Amino acid sequence: MSSRVVSRVAPKYVQALLRPATPLARPTSSLLMSHAKSSSQQVAFQLASAPSARFFSDKTTTPPPPTEEEKPATEDATEETAPATEEAEPEVNREEQLEEDLKAAKDQLLRSLAEQENTRRIAKRDVQDARNFAVKSFAKSLLEVSDNLSRALEVVPEELRKDTENNPTLATLYEGIEMTETGLMKAFESNGLKKFGTVGDVFDPNKHEALYEYPDAQKTPGTVGQVIKIGFLLNDRVLRPAEVGVVKKE
Repeated sequence: MSSRVVSRVAPKYVQALLRPATPLARPTSSLLMSHAKSSSQQVAFQLASAPSARFFSDKTTTPPPPTEEEKPATEDATEETAPATEEAEPEVNREEQLEEDLKAAKDQLLRSLAEQENTRRIAKRDVQDARNFAVKSFAKSLLEVSDNLSRALEVVPEELRKDTENNPTLATLYEGIEMTETGLMKAFESNGLKKFGTVGDVFDPNKHEALYEYPDAQKTPGTVGQVIKIGFLLNDRVLRPAEVGVVKKE
């Protein structure tokens, strides 16, 4: 048969035979790639889940000995760190710190109590001094009155002081002045005012005011030989020094 007959009789079969075959490489390659991908994922999962193994060496590595150039640098570094270690202060114990704080608080408390006691004592002394010397100016103004009474008694001769027969007026006047002076001295003493300064007392520059010195063989040198003006003490404090004449030392 000629080709024309064949084409006419079975054109479909011939065309099917003459059609080029479809390539099988493409689906085969795709399946292989899919299988390889799933295999690689399985292997990766197995490797990830498997415990990792580490290897340690039993040999210890020792650093090489320092060279001659490195030795001085190491020694210098040691010398620099040594003072820093020496200067480091030891850590303070908590109990010791509390004891020191307690001791400081006790010391401060004692000092405060001592200051309060001193203040109380000074205030008490000031109050007492104010009471004792409140009459100072008033008493000092009465000293001249006492001096005048003493001078009036001294000018009367001793033989006329008690001569009531020949000089009754003078004797009575003397007696009245003497009684006035005695009453004034009692009032002075009741307020802490006392007189001092008599012949024969040892001269005391804190209590006596020496107006002059004179020689006297019958009296002890350095003592009061004459009293010009009597002195007074107010509560054992000199209110007025005694004006005296002192026996001269040879």
